Amino acid sequence: MKHSSITNDIAARLDIFASMLLRWNTTVNLIAAGDVATLRDRHIEDCLQVVPLLPSAAGRGIDLGSGAGFPGLVLAIATGVAFDLIESDHRKAAFLREAARATGAPAIIHAKRIEDADLVPATVVTARALARLPRLLELATPKLAAGGVCLFMKGAGAAVELTEAAGEWHMRVEQIPSRTDSSATILRISEIARVVRA
Repeated sequence: MKHSSITNDIAARLDIFASMLLRWNTTVNLIAAGDVATLRDRHIEDCLQVVPLLPSAAGRGIDLGSGAGFPGLVLAIATGVAFDLIESDHRKAAFLREAARATGAPAIIHAKRIEDADLVPATVVTARALARLPRLLELATPKLAAGGVCLFMKGAGAAVELTEAAGEWHMRVEQIPSRTDSSATILRISEIARVVRA
């Protein structure tokens, strides 16, 4: 691991996660076949850059559409912050449960649709490559505690999505360039409120 903040213990647990993911990926489609060789940089390092963006008092997080555990499970392993991982695909949810158990990550897995997951709102809501921003805000806001922060990992279309969302939502947005993909951006969004029509 390249991160100075990653202890040997965390690095070892991320190794366990990576090897499990590759093993499961032969039967459950967790990552694209072309990403197997670049799992560390393309996925794990990508998620680790979110760690310093978490609120300092992040007591708990909710990860939407967790898939193979990006970024929610990686963040739970790396920070010790408890995460609720929502993943509707039952085979992926089974992987997440096994990976959380094997790595000792403080994560609870909910095998259901995001809209059906009735959770206590959290101080941080995360998502990676899940939906366009207007839809993402609809899914995230009921899960976000007052004063909380959304951290959304976005590709090249982030600017267009922000414009789309601006018609429906007031929000404070910080755009952090990705260190692992020059076309990608991490959106740190707070003070979210729906635009009220007169």
